[in-house]
Amino acid sequence: MPSSWTPSSGRARDSCGTHCAARPPLTSATRWPTTSSPTWLRRTGRASSRPPQHNTLERDHVSTSTAAPPSAPPEIGARVAFVGAGPGDLGLLTVRARDYLARADTVVVDDPETGERLAGLLREDATVVHAAAVGGPRRSPAARAKLLVREARALKQPDTLVVRVMAGDPGAFTTLSQEALACRGAGVPFEVVPGVSIASSVPTYAGVPLTSAEAGEVHIIDAADSRTDWSTSVADGVTVVLLGSPTELRKALSGLRRAGRDPQTPVCVTEHGTTVEQRSLVTDLGSAEATLAEHDSAGVVVVGRAVEQRADLSWFETKALFGWNVLVPRTRDQAGTMTQRIASHGASSKVVPTISVEPPRTPQQMDRAIRGLVTGRYEWIGFTSVNAVRAVREKFTELGLDARSFAGLKIAAVGGVTADALREWGIEPDLIPSTEQSARGLLADWPEYDDVLDPIDRVFLPRADIATDTLVAGLIEMGWEVDDVTAYRTVRAAPPPAPIRDAIKGGAFDAVCFTSSSTVRNLVGIAGKPHPNTVVACIGPATAKTAEEHGLRVDVVAPEPNAAALVDALARHGAELTLAARAAGEPVRPSQRRTAGRRGAARVRA
Repeated sequence: MPSSWTPSSGRARDSCGTHCAARPPLTSATRWPTTSSPTWLRRTGRASSRPPQHNTLERDHVSTSTAAPPSAPPEIGARVAFVGAGPGDLGLLTVRARDYLARADTVVVDDPETGERLAGLLREDATVVHAAAVGGPRRSPAARAKLLVREARALKQPDTLVVRVMAGDPGAFTTLSQEALACRGAGVPFEVVPGVSIASSVPTYAGVPLTSAEAGEVHIIDAADSRTDWSTSVADGVTVVLLGSPTELRKALSGLRRAGRDPQTPVCVTEHGTTVEQRSLVTDLGSAEATLAEHDSAGVVVVGRAVEQRADLSWFETKALFGWNVLVPRTRDQAGTMTQRIASHGASSKVVPTISVEPPRTPQQMDRAIRGLVTGRYEWIGFTSVNAVRAVREKFTELGLDARSFAGLKIAAVGGVTADALREWGIEPDLIPSTEQSARGLLADWPEYDDVLDPIDRVFLPRADIATDTLVAGLIEMGWEVDDVTAYRTVRAAPPPAPIRDAIKGGAFDAVCFTSSSTVRNLVGIAGKPHPNTVVACIGPATAKTAEEHGLRVDVVAPEPNAAALVDALARHGAELTLAARAAGEPVRPSQRRTAGRRGAARVRA
């Protein structure tokens, strides 16, 4: 559950619902007025249309205490950064938050789920500490503050960093003040990295604007606070945002209704906001309590006329693949681009490695070829995959070479993705297929050998041990001598865990994206065939043919052989399926349909 704090109570509440040390109360609810003239917040928390004048400030509101003394970097020990983790979507992390997480020696999180979500952003040797005790009583805010100070003091090296991750924005609805004061008292320097607020971002992802021409006032309230004066939030022009558990939210809605808020006021309930598991439900104040009785996850509730605009402004939950679970049979280090693209269409993904890329059994052939490349043995070098680029680059590093060794050599790339891998190395390919990005497409644009124009007649092809002979045979027919060198081996990966195998065969995945024939063969070999309801998407005709040979019905073939085109084609197909399913009154997601087979479905080529 998101942490929350309401100025009406002056108390902070952590994710377990316990109340933290008291703060000075401000108003019954945080108000964000929208006016045409500048609005200023006084120290009382109420809005004023005129800017404050320093010589007219009320004396009883002016603090006479001096600021804390400057804190110099510690000679021994770490500094602490309180970092806002946002509402859940990693894409909403700030640039500075990502930078600090990547540099952190120790990361303190509230729960294991947060640690798992951020794992890909941390150093491999970073230590992750759970501030809330796992498997026992939850730590109080004071205990968490002591834990944070202890972790900072444990790092003796200079310029070390402890990142304290806090949900949303550290400045609101968190225990920032208690923990920061503990650091100050212990002489541990700290800083704060603001984050995206849960209270504003989750409604935005649900398609609910908090302010409009008709509603210019927003009250953000801790649903757990029993002292809230609900009478201040009953006006029709007030948008109320509640944060808490289902039980707390029901009590808060009941209090708002009993205070006189119109029971017909629209209400939007959102769970797992900003993630691909987000779910929003629109009801009214009179029915909201009964609706929440069926929910068991913490959430954000918006009460007000602004909810009426959700029908037109919902943008996240209407994405083509929203809620889908897509299987990606690919090596983990190559799946990043595809999984990010899948997430951009609103789906989650599961990477199941089907192949492992290994060095050749006998590296001598590769060593000779690299020496020949340096000494001018070749006119061309042809890269047919990203793995080939990686294998040559690793060999260059091993031998102390760099990209300058390609001087005077013509370079071919089988497609855009392979070309991008070369560009990352600082190399611009001379030849990329203008039509089909495959061996056949490469041959169509490759120039024939000319003994007058070409001083050297030899081509170096660093490839996989299971590569086909199409390119080699075509180049030989064009008059070239070819050194077909095994640069790497593709080995079938170990079978995934039993639950994953059962999910693949049982139809828990909505779609599977095959990026090569070997991924088809290996997935079927280590995990079995995907369920008949699972949408099958292939990166090209050759991969589609292999899938069909293994008894799979192919639904989507990418117009271009790259990951982005494949996922985009799947999204277009998913949008068509969604429209058809809604028209027929059937479940939208393929995994929710339990039909006996896939006969009669038409193959779609994007």
